Amino acid sequence: MGLRLSKESREVEMATYANLHKKPVAPDTDQLAKRVLDFCVAGLALLFVAPLLLIVALLIRLEDGGPALFKQKRQGKNGETFYCYKLRSMVPDAAVRLQRLLETDPDARREWQETQKLTHDPRITRLGGFLRKSSIDELPQLFNILRGDMSIVGPRPIVENEIVKYGEYFQTYCSVRPGLTGLWQVRGRSDTSYDERVALDVEYANTRSFMTDIKIMMLTIPAVLNSKGAR
Repeated sequence: MGLRLSKESREVEMATYANLHKKPVAPDTDQLAKRVLDFCVAGLALLFVAPLLLIVALLIRLEDGGPALFKQKRQGKNGETFYCYKLRSMVPDAAVRLQRLLETDPDARREWQETQKLTHDPRITRLGGFLRKSSIDELPQLFNILRGDMSIVGPRPIVENEIVKYGEYFQTYCSVRPGLTGLWQVRGRSDTSYDERVALDVEYANTRSFMTDIKIMMLTIPAVLNSKGAR
């Protein structure tokens, strides 16, 4: 886990990213090309993975009888919220188990406060562990991309209680659509601290371009195959 930065250190780091990497917003042609790329890639991907989604959904139902699909409100572009879809990888009473764990385990509470992740997460099912390692659980977000809620590349969509971790940089996060993959995924995912994650999101928002998206998409393939930082 990365070192937790002090408030002052975080402000210096984020200001450095903003000053070194900031450039004018991508021109309309670049943004149009990005949307066309999103629609084409998501549409083609769904054609190929549809059988896999159906099989995994059936296995999830058979494992514990709960719903196969999980949806949760996330923060999107311009601060608008949307329902983000995933294949369920946790037990049906995940929220109750998390609350109980955080109330009784100081180490788990500290890790959750720092990263919003748990190294040993009791909520994750046996099948869910594989789905997360392989990133298969995130495939339903291809529908979010077709709807325009998300993009192929961008910051990972966050929940409301994570806004405070972005502070003044939440507006930078909101300047782009959340992504299925991004700099955080190809540079370590859960192996990085949350402050480093925010810095990567700011870097992407301030330097985004069509070619940058292509590069990140290509780097995502080995990152997923190696389960880099997956948790």
